[in-house]
Amino acid sequence: MTDTKSGSTDMRPHFEEIQAHYDLSDEFFGLFQDCSRTYSCAFFERDDMTLGEAQLAKIDLALGKLDLRPGMTLLDVGCGWGSVMKRAVESYDVNVVGLTLSKNQAAFCKRLLDDLDTPRSRQVFLRGWEEFEEPVDRIVSIEAFEAFPKERYGAFFETCQRILPDDGRLVLQTIMGHPLKRWPEMGIPIVMSDLKFMRFIAKEIFPGGSIPCDEDIVDHSGRAGFSVEHLETLNPHYVRTLRTWATNLEAARDAAVAATSVEVYDRYMRYLIGCADFFERGISELGQFTLTKG
Repeated sequence: MTDTKSGSTDMRPHFEEIQAHYDLSDEFFGLFQDCSRTYSCAFFERDDMTLGEAQLAKIDLALGKLDLRPGMTLLDVGCGWGSVMKRAVESYDVNVVGLTLSKNQAAFCKRLLDDLDTPRSRQVFLRGWEEFEEPVDRIVSIEAFEAFPKERYGAFFETCQRILPDDGRLVLQTIMGHPLKRWPEMGIPIVMSDLKFMRFIAKEIFPGGSIPCDEDIVDHSGRAGFSVEHLETLNPHYVRTLRTWATNLEAARDAAVAATSVEVYDRYMRYLIGCADFFERGISELGQFTLTKG
C-alpha cells in the first residue's frame, strides 16, 4: 500500500468526487431521507414499517453482527450523516470514529455526536481510510465501498486487517453488480438503455467509483486474511427504499428545485427510479458481508 504520509499522491482520497455528490445540499437530501439522514438501503423487517423504522432496523442488523462490547472502539468508514455511530454509542456503549470525505457530513456528524450524553469518545475526521492507521476493535462500512476505485479494493482490506485485533470483525454493506458476461445466464438481456443508465450513474451521480461484484469482495478480503462468515442480500428492501425516496422527492419538488435546480431534481429522480428498477430486475444487488479475521 502506498504511504500517503510519505508525500505520494497515488492513494490520495477522492475528495472532489465525493464532495460533488454529498456536499450538494444537506437540505436537498433531507427532503427525501428519513429524519436520521440515513442514505443507504433500509431493512423493512415488517411490512408496516416506516422508512425511519426500517433504517434503524438496518443499522441494528449491521451492528448486531459485530459482537460489540462496552468500551470498544468502532470505526465507521464512510460515516454519512452519523446515524450508525449514534446508534452504536446509544445501544452498545462504545467509542466511535467516523471517516467521511464530505465537509457537510463531517460538520453534521460532529453536531449530532456532541449532543449525546455519554462519556465515550466520538471523533469524526474529514479523511479517507487511505489516511487512517489507528487501531480499532470493529469496523463498519455501509455503502461506501462503491465509491472506491477497483484498484484500491485490496489496499482497503489490507488496511482493515492491519488495524483490527485478532478477533476483529468488519461488516461491509455494498451495492454489487454482475459482469456483462453473466447477464445472459441470469436471464438479463443486454440492452442499450441499461448500458446508458449505468454510464449515467458513473458520470452524473457517483464519478470515480466502481461497483464490485460478489467475487471482488470475497477474493480481495480473502487475500487480506478475512473470511466471509455471512452474506445477507437485501435486494427487495432496496427497491422499496429507493421508491420511497423517489416518492418523497417528487412530493417535495418545489423545495428541491429551490435548494438546488431543476436539473439536479430531474437527475436525482432519474437516478432513484432507475436504480429501483435495476434492483428489481436483479441487475444490481445489495449485500451485507460479515467478515472475520483469520
